[in-house]
Amino acid sequence: MAGHSKWANIQHRKGRQDAARSKLFSKLSKEITVAAKMGDPDPEKNPRLRLAIKSAKSQSMPNDNIDRAIKKSQAGDSEDYEEIRYEGYGPNGVALIVEAMTDNRNRTASNVRSTFTKHGGNLGETGSVGFMFERKGEVVYPADVGDADTVMMAAIEAGAEDVESSADGHVIWCADTDLNDVSNALEADLGESEETRLIWRPTTTTEMDLEAMQKLMKLIEALDDDDDVQRVTANFEASDEVLDQL
Repeated sequence: MAGHSKWANIQHRKGRQDAARSKLFSKLSKEITVAAKMGDPDPEKNPRLRLAIKSAKSQSMPNDNIDRAIKKSQAGDSEDYEEIRYEGYGPNGVALIVEAMTDNRNRTASNVRSTFTKHGGNLGETGSVGFMFERKGEVVYPADVGDADTVMMAAIEAGAEDVESSADGHVIWCADTDLNDVSNALEADLGESEETRLIWRPTTTTEMDLEAMQKLMKLIEALDDDDDVQRVTANFEASDEVLDQL
């Protein structure tokens, strides 16, 4: 009986992982469709689409899904999505930026506001926390791509601004407008990245204890579970001890 219970738990966990992967692919597809619709369906002529495809491939999204998302952008009946950014505060005063893509602004605003409220947060006005972040391009490489000096030299040559290397890998930052050029130069030197994307990088952070981090994770997970929400960024800082306990 115990063995059956263990298998059921594994299956349940796998089901959650599959559902999360399906949701991720859906959001990546939406970004590809919007990028292709706003610009050119040819990624060689559309930097935003090229980055969206690169991001999708870094998450092992099948080529068939990518092709379908591009074709959908050219269909006359495809949805018109609007990009919206929400800003607010979570537990312990941590700042959050929520990026959404929606075909119904009222629905998304209502859902995001409700999620903040249910989890002890507070949705603010546009600009209420944006000053605590800066828009940057981010390129991530695994640790085995090279040592810190090798990656640093490649990043400097590519025109990047900053590099952080650790046992977990290398994170390279650049100006948001330079991401396409920097990522292409890095790819020519270091190979394909694990992730290439535009991010909101915190310029100030809020220290979080275990209880505050647990509440924050529930808020972020609830926001991320919304089909209209593309990504959530928070300016938290927590000790290794707190993160280990999570």
